[in-house]
Amino acid sequence: MANAKIIQGKEQAVAEITTKLRESSSTVVADYRGLNVAQVTELRKQLREANVEFQVLKNSLVRRATANAELSELDAVLAGPTAVAFSKDDAVAPAKILADFAKKNDALKLKGGVVEGQVFSAEQIKALADLPSREGLLSMLLSVLQAPMRNFALAVKAVAEKQEA
Repeated sequence: MANAKIIQGKEQAVAEITTKLRESSSTVVADYRGLNVAQVTELRKQLREANVEFQVLKNSLVRRATANAELSELDAVLAGPTAVAFSKDDAVAPAKILADFAKKNDALKLKGGVVEGQVFSAEQIKALADLPSREGLLSMLLSVLQAPMRNFALAVKAVAEKQEA
């Protein structure tokens, strides 16, 4: 028979994971098998700088938490060694950091994740990581909005110069 303290500890861990799944704007699941200590330390440092929590978790505990959080579709990727990155602030940060790290280190494999309550496949997580940053998108939008005004100003200037000549 299992020890009551052990069961209580596991129930507490499941409750914490469930809370993180519900409160996170983005959660990315990865297979870290094959990374050495220095690589994992570097990855954790990059994630910590972006305010992303990175944990190695038991699949059985995560499965119970996904059932509690009504994200059971994520269970399909919970096989083998599993590390989970949780981000409350930025929905793109964990995907971007993990995808960039995976490009440099073949041992890290993205499995899937949850973004804003929607379960994403590994391919969708990679596509999310390839999007430009928020600032990049805003600068693109600004340049698109400025183009008609700039063209109008150039046309007015050309007309004025033509009339002067």
